[in-house]
Amino acid sequence: MRWRVAVLAATSLLLGFGVAQVTGNRFAGGIILLVGGVWCAIVLVRHAGPLRTVIVGVVYIGAFIVSHPLGKLIGPWPSVVLVALITGAVAYALAPKAASRN
Repeated sequence: MRWRVAVLAATSLLLGFGVAQVTGNRFAGGIILLVGGVWCAIVLVRHAGPLRTVIVGVVYIGAFIVSHPLGKLIGPWPSVVLVALITGAVAYALAPKAASRN
């Protein structure tokens, strides 16, 4: 459970950025971010409760926002990788070990 949520949260950020950069279509990248974020939220709210879901959601959205100015400092890909790792770590820490509600 926790690995699935963590990997999807991090991968959604990476894949969304990659698609937007490769295709030049920011909307397509945004759709990937949205779908990944919604899927994580659905799984988390069912198994971890609303508080943990909101925390992960805020980190996810915050990571997306912070990656833009951070990208100007360290480069776009290093920025996205860094925020994706942080988001994945937070999601992993807050998701339950098994599919039971905490």
